[in-house]
Amino acid sequence: MNKKENNNPIRIIPFLDIKNGLLIKGINLEGLRVLGKAKDFSNFYYKNGADEICYIDNVATLYGTNNLSKFITDTAKDVFIPLSIGGGIRTIDDMKKIFSSGADKICINSSIIEKPSLLKEAAKIFGSANIVIMIQAIKIDNKYYVSKANGRDIVNINPVKWAKEVEQLGAGEIILTSVNNEGLKKGFDINISKKVSNIVKIPVIAHGGAGSYKDIFDVISQTKISGVGLASILHYDALHYFSKLNPKVGNITFLRNVTKSKKKINVIEEVKKYLKQKNINVRYEKK
Repeated sequence: MNKKENNNPIRIIPFLDIKNGLLIKGINLEGLRVLGKAKDFSNFYYKNGADEICYIDNVATLYGTNNLSKFITDTAKDVFIPLSIGGGIRTIDDMKKIFSSGADKICINSSIIEKPSLLKEAAKIFGSANIVIMIQAIKIDNKYYVSKANGRDIVNINPVKWAKEVEQLGAGEIILTSVNNEGLKKGFDINISKKVSNIVKIPVIAHGGAGSYKDIFDVISQTKISGVGLASILHYDALHYFSKLNPKVGNITFLRNVTKSKKKINVIEEVKKYLKQKNINVRYEKK
């Protein structure tokens, strides 16, 4: 179905970058800070209105590892919305392991850039709907490139052309991350979001840059995206709902300062309420 005819609700998707089961957050996919146990955050977001949850193992591709299976199994016991999992997925066997652990979708980037035929094979085995391609777009001197290894390696491929190519190879969805905007909370790169969502018919999730509810509304209203991936705007406020911090987990001095300085706000609920008032179709139940 052409997306112009698609009236499905816009999805609000928490993005959790993880390392060894811990939630980490940085800027431009670098400078990572430990915030706490990822499972605590995913449980909280599930209970408070997230449509899906996306986990990305931040260093798996860099180190050639994939240790997510046990973590996914533990998370899937308590979270009953779709789980998208990425990081270090390089083979069909890796994909089978991730799916058997409880993932609903897999997210792939580097391995597909290196071997596009893997996408065609994966779509044939698991179905296009379960295969998500991550496109990490980097803008340098007014020109866009894609990157792999979580933004560390720049590849001379245009992200708009790449989006069309992965759609033709069998991708069922695209996560489009603006590496330049990621973690800065200054708004999405609407230009690249518009170009990519215009050229493909599969869903596109915009990620990287949300700092306000207006930022989220702007990228939805000015493009044809199907959802937004949110991180910083959610994670720092979510900390207020945890009764106490584990002194062995996270950057404790920073976390204590964060929780002292702000009041409790359920950001997912507030975002959906705001978008509903702006006549954006979202799954929202007034509490």
